[in-house]
Amino acid sequence: MKKVVLIEDSKVLATALLGALKVENVEAHWAENGAKGVALTKQVRPDLILLDLMLPKISGFDVCKMLKTDNATWRIPIVIMSTLSDEESRIRATEAGADYFIPKPYDLQSTLAEIKKILKI
Repeated sequence: MKKVVLIEDSKVLATALLGALKVENVEAHWAENGAKGVALTKQVRPDLILLDLMLPKISGFDVCKMLKTDNATWRIPIVIMSTLSDEESRIRATEAGADYFIPKPYDLQSTLAEIKKILKI
């Protein structure tokens, strides 16, 4: 079973996405801020990280940078999912180590299809 960590401060978005992932037999874990997200990622060792950029405690940019410079987590693909979808934010996310970018608001079904493609399921 594939594992995903979702780092997202919106409970509504997290609930919808977590539910959709469980239907696809993906083990999904949620952290509502950057600090918890880093800790959860190190604990769970997921196959994929879904990361918002605007987070309490630690920004998504910094979370991405931390995870991509840590020997235990640097290989895990990171999908940025954010309303900050301007060119500057995309460049900053890429420089922080992000592998993919999905702008919000997103369509749940097409986003789920993209996640499945990345996870190869």
